[in-house]
Amino acid sequence: MNTTELLPRIAVTLGDPAGVGPELAVRLLARPETTRMAEVYILADAAEVEAAAQAAGVVVPLSAAPRPGYAVLLDDASAPAEAIPVQQVSQAAGERTLHQLKRAVALANAGEVEAILFTPLNKTSLKLGGMNEEDELRWFARELDYEGTTSELNVLPGLWTARVTSHIPVSEIAERITVGNVLNTIRLLHSVLVDSGLESPRIAVCALNPHAGENGNFGREEIDQIAPGIAAAREDGMDASGPFPSDTVFLAAKRGDFDGVVTMYHDQGQIAMKLIGFDRGVTIQGGLPIVIATPAHGTAFDIVGKNAANLGATEHAFELAVKVGSRIRAAKAAV
Repeated sequence: MNTTELLPRIAVTLGDPAGVGPELAVRLLARPETTRMAEVYILADAAEVEAAAQAAGVVVPLSAAPRPGYAVLLDDASAPAEAIPVQQVSQAAGERTLHQLKRAVALANAGEVEAILFTPLNKTSLKLGGMNEEDELRWFARELDYEGTTSELNVLPGLWTARVTSHIPVSEIAERITVGNVLNTIRLLHSVLVDSGLESPRIAVCALNPHAGENGNFGREEIDQIAPGIAAAREDGMDASGPFPSDTVFLAAKRGDFDGVVTMYHDQGQIAMKLIGFDRGVTIQGGLPIVIATPAHGTAFDIVGKNAANLGATEHAFELAVKVGSRIRAAKAAV
């Protein structure tokens, strides 16, 4: 049997070319131990990889075919003739980013990869480059022709979060907190935690209002929507509890009382997770039929070219892609 036969197959893109993504990608892939964990396919032109590697002071081992310790470069000779300006938002950066992400999705749709890892993107550049969805999660869902429940998941070692609402105005949050949306988000988080290896994950659910609404004095979402969603999850056999005030639930989660937390909106969980472990934070595009992971931090325009970006979150994102991607490939092999 080929030694790479059952390794997960991961497509890697360099993220926004104006940010730290290219240097993070090449630093990750320059390590032979990284490419022994998976079949890695780099979606970039040779000149882009070479420039990033030279800037980062590393060499990326490349091979024409999958083999441990090497990555396969899928060069389609599509890099623009003029260099994309670094450290700034631009249409060119957004178009280049989307081009490689579309190639990665095409590999996934063809069943040729189980996971996608992309280094940090810039949402404004993506919009300028042609992405019309509210965020990349919805873009991926459309490209994968997936209509089920999705949620961005933020992950630290030992703690996962999902959110009922994400990239929308604060003024629209309350109307989207419904029993069904709460239940579906709990289900999604439970499912991915099981896929990650936990047999019976413990999930806390945040309140929306201060002090969990104080019995309806500060809002009724906890009574009318969130608590019924939790009750429905428990009836389905999931270990979900709450709603808990969001200013204290992460203290309990940090000490190990819970494996996951469902939050009601973006910053409710993101602020806590980034304070707990910014350098290890990962975002998973949850609910999709393949694993799509990225470091949770941004493009860090201020340190581009300084080789100062912390590699920890990118390493963790790759490790998660390998872990869940391995399960997906094993399931394929068992059919």
